[in-house]
Amino acid sequence: MNRRQALGTLLGSSAVTSALRVEGLLAQETSVRATADTIYLNPAGGADTNSGAKDAPLRTLAEAARRVNQNDGTGAVTIILSEGIYAVGETTLIKPERRSFSKAQRLTIRAEVLPDDPDWNIGRMPTLIHTMPLPPTWNGRPDPLGGAANGMLIETSHVTVQGLKILGLPVVESPKPGLIRRLYGICRLRRDLEDLEVGQCLFAGDEVTNPNHVSIIANGNGVNVHHCIFRGMKISIVFWTGGSSGHTMRNCICDGVYGSGVWTAGIKDDFEYRNNVIMNGNYVWTYQGGASALADAGGRGGRQAAPTAAKSEQLIHYKIVDSYFANNRRLTGSGTGARLEYQDIDSSFLEIVGTKVTDQSIMLERDQTKRNYLHPVAGSEAATIGAGLFTKPMA
Repeated sequence: MNRRQALGTLLGSSAVTSALRVEGLLAQETSVRATADTIYLNPAGGADTNSGAKDAPLRTLAEAARRVNQNDGTGAVTIILSEGIYAVGETTLIKPERRSFSKAQRLTIRAEVLPDDPDWNIGRMPTLIHTMPLPPTWNGRPDPLGGAANGMLIETSHVTVQGLKILGLPVVESPKPGLIRRLYGICRLRRDLEDLEVGQCLFAGDEVTNPNHVSIIANGNGVNVHHCIFRGMKISIVFWTGGSSGHTMRNCICDGVYGSGVWTAGIKDDFEYRNNVIMNGNYVWTYQGGASALADAGGRGGRQAAPTAAKSEQLIHYKIVDSYFANNRRLTGSGTGARLEYQDIDSSFLEIVGTKVTDQSIMLERDQTKRNYLHPVAGSEAATIGAGLFTKPMA
């Protein structure tokens, strides 16, 4: 006698049906729980009412974040995005209420196929294009410059973002004098957080069609950005907390960044800056004091104590190692807030080691069928720096 027949003998046919339905639901719930630490997304075939399993993916990153925020489990969580175009209609808020992560057990948001995988090509990168309405506020306070939006707002420690293509927001950035409407692609506001890694991502914008004001702006400690390409945005990365430590920017390419290749706001001198290629931009490096940045974060804005008034020896000194700067307008400047208010400053606060600075342009690979598309052409001097999306040498 099989199990169904035994149940029929004891309970009758209607009771058997109910019992088996409950059993099926429990099995399904167990399956969902077993895969809850890996959430899959697909912009074409997914639905936000699905479980998030590989065969029942979600559609939006915002919904995946809500699942993480409500989860009370332990251990690492991975959100996997399949290739395709994701219309980002709201901020992805990552703020777990009952779960915390660690350096070893972290939250990872990543592409299903990564640049080092043999079957990767640039067309397989999950592409996030921001389409949300632009509110007249930024982070809960009135914004005097016309409004701003966050793509991802990360409010927890120990997070990795890997292998994504992140585009801007199709607005007119300055439709009237005094307005600067802004997108912050990845934003971390809390100063008590640590350990944010962004790797192998392509950030792209266009001043006319989809401005990308700042790709990554982060408070707190331990912001590690590596093997990324920043193309056509205003500012690549803002390290925003004065006195913070443990930051890195390495193996990155900045091309046509019309504001600044990196922005430091009084961070400590342990900043690791190496193996970067910065080309065709305005400033390679913007220096802002920590107190000035804190005033900007509080919404007071405006120019504070201008770094141009300080002697070079009073500025925090940093080291640039094994990098390549080509055809940029200036090496260093100062700035404050979204208005930027750039001023040229003396670059002697930077120690430049093994780095080439030239007025000549770099040739990039323009053949989209090649793996090194948007990288310095193979065999060139700039290609030896090791900057770009690949953590392993290309075959």
